[in-house]
Amino acid sequence: MPDVKHFDPEATLDQVVDLFWERGADTTGIADIVQATGLSRSSLYATFGGKAQLQAAALRRYLERRSRPVFDALAADGRGLPAIAAFFERLVAARCSGDHARWGCLVTNTHATAIGGLPEIRDVLDRHHDALRSAMRAALEAARAGGRLRPGVDVEAAAEALALQAYAVNLRSRAGAEPAALLAAVRAVLDGFTTTEER
Repeated sequence: MPDVKHFDPEATLDQVVDLFWERGADTTGIADIVQATGLSRSSLYATFGGKAQLQAAALRRYLERRSRPVFDALAADGRGLPAIAAFFERLVAARCSGDHARWGCLVTNTHATAIGGLPEIRDVLDRHHDALRSAMRAALEAARAGGRLRPGVDVEAAAEALALQAYAVNLRSRAGAEPAALLAAVRAVLDGFTTTEER
């Protein structure tokens, strides 16, 4: 097996992201990682630390490479509620078809199984949630500025609700929910935020 000096840690981390994402970090042991990457335990430990540190590194990679670009695009979109609807349409499509169909979301899966006593993992989960909620808030503020948000909507609470809706899509898609049902639920939520004139 290659030692720590003769492998690409970045490529290995990408392998671990996919492994944790598909199988779940809680059910993936170090022996599974050794088998998937072809590395020795000593190389893994020397480079990444223990499993908790490796899981945190995988979550950070997922956040920066997969989640944050999508959140930044939503926040910058400017269309308001149509941007949120498009976000969910792309999310449902990604979760129900393609290379990662029915894998859910690595971060959401970790929320469902994370041990609260691991601060390095909790920190990434919190940063992901803050970024998702902030993107939803920006889109809702754009909707309000354009006169398309129902009067009286609490933007902070609505942004939190939409973030939770994203987690629900991730979890239900992993369990086999149909895209049409997921999108119908999203539309029902968005209808509650929309002015009567826009419905």
